[in-house]
Amino acid sequence: MVVLDFPYSMFAASLLAFFLSFFSILWLIKRKADWALDQPNARSLHTVPVPRIGGACLLSAAMTAWLCFAATLPSAVLLGVALLMAISLIDDIRHAPVWCRLLIHAVAAAWFAIALLWSAYDGLTVLCVIIATIWMSNLYNFMDGSDGLAGGMAMIGFGCYGLIAYLAGDHNFAMINFSIAAAAMAFLLHNFHPARVFMGDAGSVPLGFLAAVFGVLGWLNQLWTIWVPLLIFSPFITDATVTLTRRLLQGKKIWQAHREHYYQRLVQSGFGHRNTALAAYALMLIAGGCAIWINQQDMAVQQWGMLMWGGVYLAAMMIADRSLKPFSDRG
Repeated sequence: MVVLDFPYSMFAASLLAFFLSFFSILWLIKRKADWALDQPNARSLHTVPVPRIGGACLLSAAMTAWLCFAATLPSAVLLGVALLMAISLIDDIRHAPVWCRLLIHAVAAAWFAIALLWSAYDGLTVLCVIIATIWMSNLYNFMDGSDGLAGGMAMIGFGCYGLIAYLAGDHNFAMINFSIAAAAMAFLLHNFHPARVFMGDAGSVPLGFLAAVFGVLGWLNQLWTIWVPLLIFSPFITDATVTLTRRLLQGKKIWQAHREHYYQRLVQSGFGHRNTALAAYALMLIAGGCAIWINQQDMAVQQWGMLMWGGVYLAAMMIADRSLKPFSDRG
């Protein structure tokens, strides 16, 4: 354990997370172990085998930084991350049954919500947090299908969390979030197109879980209103929720792999991985910057801001639906 004055501890923890993430992923890439390779299939956007558990290195690096610099988090959060990393790593290597994965996701979400909210909030609030956490864990995984996309969302999303916490004077929470953002930045150096490593379920599912639970923790600690985390991660939330709702209404199996997300259709349209990632980063930065600004405004402004963003996303999806054919129409 290292004890340094803030902001030195924040900088040192982030630097440690960055280098641990970068070099552990580099080792994974050079190892080229058969059990860790993602083999391309009919629904993949890649054409060659790529190591797929880079996200486990990312998270392990961030958590090591937390440990070394005595960052504190509720035990329900740490145990939830451990559970999700374990079942997701098994799925990356051996393909765990869907029911088993969802059961563990539900246990981790319920454990967190009950431990932190049960004594102070009604059952409906607790249930909503459980459902939102399960959904966020899964939608982050759904959105991890294009080079640089999920890593960019982690870097920008948790970076925004860290900045708001820093501005509010919560240095412990700022360090925790900046460590994830720094580890994600290192991951991106290997994952940006053409990707040499993928995040895998072992990274995407726990990151989605942390995006949800950190959003709730910030709300509980009065660092932000509930609108802020929704807006920060809105690029992922909107695409995944609209796409999966559409598939559900069409009678399709929503748990099956597919290429109907807006970002997947954009890549397939000829825009490519690199341009799709860069456009997504711009959207993420604008949404994150707006969330930081909104957090300083009164509730009425926040609600109008969210309505405005809803209109922006609706218009963008209408344009995309007219200009981008569904993948199933491409043959």
